[in-house]
Amino acid sequence: MSQVIPTKGNLIHLKAKEALAKNGEVLLDRKKNILIQEVLTLVTDITEVRAKLQQTYKKAYQALQDANITLGIVSEIAKAIPIDQNLQVTYRSLMGVDLPVILYEKPNIRLSYGLRATNSKFDYAYKTFQDARDLTVELAKLESTLYRLANAIRQTKKRHNALKNVILPNLDKDIHWIKERLEAEDQEEFIRLKTIKNKQEKAKVNGKQI
Repeated sequence: MSQVIPTKGNLIHLKAKEALAKNGEVLLDRKKNILIQEVLTLVTDITEVRAKLQQTYKKAYQALQDANITLGIVSEIAKAIPIDQNLQVTYRSLMGVDLPVILYEKPNIRLSYGLRATNSKFDYAYKTFQDARDLTVELAKLESTLYRLANAIRQTKKRHNALKNVILPNLDKDIHWIKERLEAEDQEEFIRLKTIKNKQEKAKVNGKQI
């Protein structure tokens, strides 16, 4: 039995809550579908970037090996290359989910080491590792976005299922119960008033007969 007091005020209140819950269910379902579409697109992008990154690293390490063979160990030369610190992370909102946006200005490829100490193989290795760096940044952004979206989808599904399978059925049950109780009370009141009226009419008739 419902714990709600069967009054017209409570009936109006519960109907308003039900309308709000139904609207929330629709919005959560729409949000879930939009996020799922984003995830499907991301999975495709991640697959492509991973494949490119794998090939780029393969080329880069092969180029580095070639440079080592022709120049000897190039670690001392590599120390002349400055550390890249052009990376910043901010966020954008998609359906209430904060997704990472990487602000990254690709530096112009400029040689920061002496040309006499290197050759074209080292230059190619340097450029290829820069390409690998750019792809790594892109992959990190995509994978972080995927993680956040997957987590948001799980939470959205949980809230949607709670509305659909628990909250709305309970509200519907309470509304139905209050309606039945109010109808029963109205029926009882109608019968009571009718009984009183009949008694009054009988009393009038009996009074006239006397």
